[in-house]
Amino acid sequence: MGKRPSKARGVGLTYADAGVDIEAGDEAVRRIRQHVRRTHGPRVIDNPGGFAGLFRLDFNEQLFRRNYRDPVLVACTDGVGSKVLLAIELGVHDTVGIDCVAMNVNDLIVQGAEPLLFLDYIGIHRVEPAMIERLVAGVARGCEIAGCALIGGETAELPDVYKPGDYDLAGFSLGVVELKRATDTTRVEPGDVVLGLESDGVHSNGFTLVRKIVSSCRLRLGRVYPELDPDRTLGEVLLTPTRIYSRPIVRAQRAYRVKKVISAMAHITGGGLAGNLVRSLPGDVDAVIDWGAWETPAVFRFLADRGGVEQAEMRRVFNMGIGYCLIVRPAFAGAIAKRLTKAGERVHMIGKIVKGKGRVVAKKRGR
Repeated sequence: MGKRPSKARGVGLTYADAGVDIEAGDEAVRRIRQHVRRTHGPRVIDNPGGFAGLFRLDFNEQLFRRNYRDPVLVACTDGVGSKVLLAIELGVHDTVGIDCVAMNVNDLIVQGAEPLLFLDYIGIHRVEPAMIERLVAGVARGCEIAGCALIGGETAELPDVYKPGDYDLAGFSLGVVELKRATDTTRVEPGDVVLGLESDGVHSNGFTLVRKIVSSCRLRLGRVYPELDPDRTLGEVLLTPTRIYSRPIVRAQRAYRVKKVISAMAHITGGGLAGNLVRSLPGDVDAVIDWGAWETPAVFRFLADRGGVEQAEMRRVFNMGIGYCLIVRPAFAGAIAKRLTKAGERVHMIGKIVKGKGRVVAKKRGR
């Protein structure tokens, strides 16, 4: 009698057995559809079942008052970084999506561009439709604030890459600028004024150090620290979304269609104010910054005190209360500041441009 054949190795295994649940992915897509559509305007071309999003760049003059004569596409990509680890620990997933949009569009508008569209990427251990919905709802909310359309994205279920409960969130944004209106840092000259727009706290940079302070000092994310905020827990303060500056900045630029009154701009992210503002300076000028021109938010004083972090290191890592800078012609500084204030921004005149060597330097006291 012949030997009985054994069952072939692997027969009967499914994708779900390997850790990927197609049905959960489909349910997540169904849940997020309403949030995505909320960001769509007449520029988005409906494409049911499509493998990519469609967006109108050459505007229909019957729908739009203006058109770009020499359009230049501006693109950037960024993520939320280790801030997502706090979101995971606290089980709060509807704010980091706003951070993801902010980190992209705030970079994009530095070039003078108008944000047009956004795509998100979620890498996750296991798709949980309710969690995915909260994440994408946050992204959609960020797009609404920024004035751009969320036209697609990707959710990758990767159980071999991410630990249970873990995920990562990144995005890609695309904008457009008229070539002659694009930011040109060579226009920065002595006499220009540096305007600083306040941040909404830590934003999305420096969280590796933030988490180190929290763990080493045994701080509790669920506790209220009165010296920090009498009404919110430490976790709530740290998860405050990154402020999105796009609408006020785009409107301010549109108000001056002929004159280029804004010389350059900078999004203050990793590297702090000095490390980012220097990228907007030509080699023959310095930006002299008055660090006393605005009040450092409580969250930075709290982190420095609890963690024993030197002031120089705080300024090198964090935005310290200024999330975005504009370098403007002195004759228009007051008008620009007034316009941005009316749009809801908290504006400070924080410095001036002088002859120099392409550096950001602190104003000397008494001068």
